[in-house]
Amino acid sequence: MARLTYHLRVPRDPLSDEQREIRELVRQLARDRIAPRAAEIDESHEFPWDVVELYREHGLFGLFFEERHGGLGTGTLLALIAIEEVSKVCATSGLILAVQSLGSLGLQLAGNDEQKDRYLPRLASGELLAAYALTEAGSGSDSAAMRTTARLEGDEYVLDGSKRFITNAEVAGVYTVFAKTDPDAGHAGISAFVVDADAPGFEVTRLEPKLGISGSTTGELAFDGCRVPAANLLGEEGEGFKIAMRILDRSRPGIGAQALGIAQGATDYALEYARSRETMGKPIAQHQLIAAKLADMETACEAARGLLYRYGQLADEGEADLTKASAQAKLFCSDTAMWVTTEAVQILGGYGYIKEYPVERMMRDAKITQIYEGTNEIQRIVIAREMLKESRAFLLAGVS
Repeated sequence: MARLTYHLRVPRDPLSDEQREIRELVRQLARDRIAPRAAEIDESHEFPWDVVELYREHGLFGLFFEERHGGLGTGTLLALIAIEEVSKVCATSGLILAVQSLGSLGLQLAGNDEQKDRYLPRLASGELLAAYALTEAGSGSDSAAMRTTARLEGDEYVLDGSKRFITNAEVAGVYTVFAKTDPDAGHAGISAFVVDADAPGFEVTRLEPKLGISGSTTGELAFDGCRVPAANLLGEEGEGFKIAMRILDRSRPGIGAQALGIAQGATDYALEYARSRETMGKPIAQHQLIAAKLADMETACEAARGLLYRYGQLADEGEADLTKASAQAKLFCSDTAMWVTTEAVQILGGYGYIKEYPVERMMRDAKITQIYEGTNEIQRIVIAREMLKESRAFLLAGVS
């Protein structure tokens, strides 16, 4: 199938032999074990624990962790490729991998040795699933407006408030939660905590029915005098906002990888359909308007892949400032996914609109990638802000 051989056509493959072997394993698992489940996962709206078990069995959660914490240590680029490959056939299953990274990055970036030793090996094995809890009903893009608070009482913090739209709600064993330790200090008053799912005073109060990624749980969290050991504070008090932004710089490309997988999967399916569907005596792929759509879809996917893989290589090379590259990858991949899946539905015509064919699911799944982990409007603001920090005057030297 074209979906499983696509990257072999890329002239420059940045992966090592070991990484290519892992990529092939992920492709095979996606094709043989996950693709047959994709429609059922979407239809049932049930979290696919069998996919989680598949990841555990083959060590795929380890892609997001260093060897010293029980992971594979194979790097950011390969982790993104794994999310992409799975998302070609099932966006929900790709998201499970992406959120394991998102929910654990606070520990990886800001945790102390004791915290890392306590949690990261269990996250790398998949024994624990993770979640990231920043958003509230009244504070999505404006995190300074959050109302969840945390106060220190003896050797515990007491959390009060709620979080909304949290991926992996109810299935996660550990949550990275942001709350205000100084309610009057804006961003500087936010702190970050590791909260276990069984913490007293913590409850998942609601799961949301959604347009897409239906097998992924999205829920509301309530903290009612929730007691968390003071040892579960990540970093220092007041560092929560900086930690949150560092996490998002490194997690947004995971959503870009999910979006790219959706886009490539839709392109590949539309191509195969256009080869076999005939009108006016020939396959519709030979009609110029359909051929032009396919060409534009493929080109957009390849351009998105360039931005995503560039980010992965920068991260693996130790680049410190990833903000702009991260935002560009997430923005372009997710916009590509929405546009490409809409075109795929159009190519299939009436068949594209019914659930017997996967492209309508892909279009529904694509929409969320433009919204979560920072809306694309926010990504554009981030990119422009980073541009304004750059000096390009030398390019205009001698121009009158």
